[in-house]
Amino acid sequence: MLSTLAEAFLLLGSLDHRLLEIVALSLRVSLSALLIGALIGLPLGAWLAVASFPGRGVFIVALNALMGLPSVVVGVLVYLALSRSGPFGSYGLLFSPSAMIVAQSLLVVPLIAAVTRQIVEDAWKDYAPEFSVIGIGRPQAVGLLLTDCRFSLLVATLAGLGRAMSEVGAVMIVGGNIEGYTRVMTTAIALETSKGDLALSIALGLVLMTLILGLNVAAYSLRCWAARRYG
Repeated sequence: MLSTLAEAFLLLGSLDHRLLEIVALSLRVSLSALLIGALIGLPLGAWLAVASFPGRGVFIVALNALMGLPSVVVGVLVYLALSRSGPFGSYGLLFSPSAMIVAQSLLVVPLIAAVTRQIVEDAWKDYAPEFSVIGIGRPQAVGLLLTDCRFSLLVATLAGLGRAMSEVGAVMIVGGNIEGYTRVMTTAIALETSKGDLALSIALGLVLMTLILGLNVAAYSLRCWAARRYG
């Protein structure tokens, strides 16, 4: 066990090219999915927070339920959509980083949208009387609320990144875990552990845990800083 740990730290210290390649692809895929998730989830959640239409409650319940959608289910759905017989099969995206980004985006969007909806809705309840007095409508209020809640929304966005980076099922299904092309940290850990290469698995696990811990520290620090600065 100690020799395996020593080998893992040696891989980290020597900046092993396999490890760096896997980490770089993981970050590229997850950050791309986060960008797509934020571009869709933030405005969707903000709109849902201030909108009033029949069936809104059902929509909110469905959105909240999607936050817990198993990643393997998303993987199967994306696989069916991108397979040769699927509606998007002609684009040849299956077993590529693009397919992995699509899968992770579908996991991130509901999380960011649902959290954004709750944050903006709470703010809307506080500011709605003032907006009514000065004549600001709901569409204009959305932009103001997003700006006012920007620090809380950034925390929600970081949570979305953590969801994307720690996901394994969907990217395994749609990416194929191809070495040097679609192998990310979570899928590499699963594969290398099954092969008995525990040193690389431990090294990747340490990197992944460090990144996830860093995200949580950043989110907590940002929230504390915003509370001190803006009360």
